[in-house]
Amino acid sequence: MIQADKILKSLRLTEKSNLQSSEDGQYTFDVFKDANKFAIKAAVEKVFDVNVTRVNVINQKGKPTRNRKTGTANYKSDYKKAIVTLKQGDTIEIV
Repeated sequence: MIQADKILKSLRLTEKSNLQSSEDGQYTFDVFKDANKFAIKAAVEKVFDVNVTRVNVINQKGKPTRNRKTGTANYKSDYKKAIVTLKQGDTIEIV
């Protein structure tokens, strides 16, 4: 049995992802680092009751930051995101 809460973190809502969801039927999710394409596909199909046709996975490096007081350099944490393409006519309700 797949546990979707161990795979999907959140739905990523940005200008680009909103445009992709309305035009192409692609939705972007933040996922845990150990998730693979097959697990992501199964989790999205189970949680949102849609048919997934394709999953693209991106490992994103954390951006560099600076401390204002001391000037020391740090990095934001690395993360993984998945772009999920749904079958024609399927949608995910964003509330």
